[in-house]
Amino acid sequence: MLLNGPESFTQDNNFLLGEAPELGGFFMCCGMNSAGVASSGGARRALAQWVLAGEVTMDLSSVDVRRFARVRNSLDLVRARSAEVLSSHYQVAYPGREMSTGRNLRLTPLHGRLAAHGASFGERAGWERASWFSPPATTVANELTFERPLWHDCVAREHGAARETVALFDQSTFGKLLVQGDETLEFLQRVCAGDMDVPVGRMIYTPMLNHRGGFESDLVAQRIGLDSYMLITGAAQPVRDAHLLRRQLREREFVTITDMTRAFAVLGVMRLASRQLLVRLTNAALDNRAFPYMSHAEIDIAGTVARAARISYAGELGWELHVPCEAALPLYDALWEAGQDLGLVNAGSAALAGLRLEKGYCSFGHDIGPDDTPLEAGLAFTCKLDGSQSFNGHEALQRQRECGVSRRRVLLTAADPQLQLLGNEPLFVDGEIVGHTTSAAYGHSVGRAVAMGYVRLDGRDLATLLRDAVFELEVALQRVPALASHRALVDPRGERMRADA
Repeated sequence: MLLNGPESFTQDNNFLLGEAPELGGFFMCCGMNSAGVASSGGARRALAQWVLAGEVTMDLSSVDVRRFARVRNSLDLVRARSAEVLSSHYQVAYPGREMSTGRNLRLTPLHGRLAAHGASFGERAGWERASWFSPPATTVANELTFERPLWHDCVAREHGAARETVALFDQSTFGKLLVQGDETLEFLQRVCAGDMDVPVGRMIYTPMLNHRGGFESDLVAQRIGLDSYMLITGAAQPVRDAHLLRRQLREREFVTITDMTRAFAVLGVMRLASRQLLVRLTNAALDNRAFPYMSHAEIDIAGTVARAARISYAGELGWELHVPCEAALPLYDALWEAGQDLGLVNAGSAALAGLRLEKGYCSFGHDIGPDDTPLEAGLAFTCKLDGSQSFNGHEALQRQRECGVSRRRVLLTAADPQLQLLGNEPLFVDGEIVGHTTSAAYGHSVGRAVAMGYVRLDGRDLATLLRDAVFELEVALQRVPALASHRALVDPRGERMRADA
């Protein structure tokens, strides 16, 4: 039978499933991208379970309708992008492929300056995000290949600066949700697994869990007042996280949630010389006693005011400078000029991926999600399990702690330093396939590809498994040796982040 009729394609070739964040109780299952018949049974079952349970019962992040911000809901954009999605529907899915339509939709204040410095941009949640930077006076192409890409050495340069001298990251695309009101602390203690009752000026890394104990999000919370917090989340997360928070508000609970993502830019300054660079532009004390790790404060810097947060996704000494968008470009220029003799370089998301994997830091939607619990991910320390405060997923985690976990997240490195890992490689333990890698990148500090994945324990404790088992990855249909660890591959004790030099 030849069927000739209308079809619906979305901007990312994934269908739209779930509860609309703008209208509670209105559930969607549409935009099937020519896979409606093939996906119908599973999609309808997942949606029915979602309606009945009141939350997702499996990881549906890739098709969750809440992945799209309102700014991407434009008829012109959908018309142009849908045509391109259809034309590439059966093309080879090379890593690094970027769409050409619907670009330059969301630009950070630094976009033009980064482009002038040789940035190659990739799209994330509609944002144009610097992936890597070509060396001065050259242009490195975004080559589509399953082998080592042309921009490998560009990323190595940025990675090296973030580890050895100082690197500057544009992290403005991170989501920022302002939660405030008289009952904010009680509300966040209920919906977050971490202990949110920290002093003003401190930060906490906390999961938001479902009732099965799985991750619905992971956040860095800055307590900026007795009744106000700024929640920092992923670039694709603000709509989803705001909806998760709002639907858990109780009647007459005095809490407001405001998306502040577009109001603030974030400049990340990382590595040992970061303190040396910043003290050239501010009179604020940045030593460990005055400004300890996981603290934040407003500081005068380069003629403006920024909220400096001492935290680092790269796992190095560093600060993330949150500044109003109108002041971001002058601050960037001041940092760039002041850091030239220190070896300051621009760095992009590709370098950050390798840096965070070497440190064993998770990425939501890849390494942690609704089907993974903090105990399985090795993140039990982020949850207030031993306190009297109840939170979403508390009972499930208590049961899991009593019974023990059956799987654990591990770090993996390819034994062959020339091997390129892309993520989703099949993972074998003692000759048996047990899963796949959840994310991967090249770890330039360790000199080989690095990945994460989950392994079944099969009655063994993790230390015994890591000591005795044979780990392999399947790459291009070939099994290759791999090394596994539960500790960070670089600075496992976290001493560099807390350096006072």
